[in-house]
Amino acid sequence: MTNTNQFLCKLRIFVFFDSLTIAFWLIVLATIDRWLSSSINANYRQKCTLKKAQRGTILIILLSTIIETEQLFCYEANLTNTPLKCYSKTVMCGIISDIFFALITVLCPLLLMFIFGLMIISNVRQTQTRLHPMSRIINNHDDHNIGVVSTKHQNKQRKTDRQLLIMLFIQVLIILIFTLPLALSKLYSTITRNVPKSALRNTIENFIFNLFLLFLNVASGIPFYIYTLSGGNVF
Repeated sequence: MTNTNQFLCKLRIFVFFDSLTIAFWLIVLATIDRWLSSSINANYRQKCTLKKAQRGTILIILLSTIIETEQLFCYEANLTNTPLKCYSKTVMCGIISDIFFALITVLCPLLLMFIFGLMIISNVRQTQTRLHPMSRIINNHDDHNIGVVSTKHQNKQRKTDRQLLIMLFIQVLIILIFTLPLALSKLYSTITRNVPKSALRNTIENFIFNLFLLFLNVASGIPFYIYTLSGGNVF
């Protein structure tokens, strides 16, 4: 029905992109929250509160909804020479929509996830470094015990760092793999929509577009499985 009904076309597209943008940016907020809560600085840890998390969530929802409002004006039903019948009605509108999607929904959240993820790992290392001298003081009566404790601590720290890095890189890489192709495909479809194409080429391009659209849906639900399957004991 979204192919022919104007209201349903606009509503579906708006809800789809708005919820996707909100979901990715809430993961960013969760990453920032983890960075604050893992800091050795007490002032940073105090900023990690439920009230601020709720305010951040409301702010993300409002900003995303305002930004994605342009989808209501850009998308229209019953179109031809487009990957979907419910698609952006003009080339300029499509380019604006595609750039917004690529930058605001995909690239910026991924970049911030990566940056704050590395900062979380740094916080974990600093915390372990501060705790490590305690075990040396407790065991300073026995050099052998010190060496054993130190070796075990270093091995555990390396294992934790490795698992955190694996989770971070897999999350960013998989979300990038599953979202960026659609952003590029949307931009390509918009730029070439007025170019004469054969029926075979249209069929192939529409199939690829819809395939990438399915990938995008996978990206929305995959972070949970990344944490459980690659997180190890850290999860």
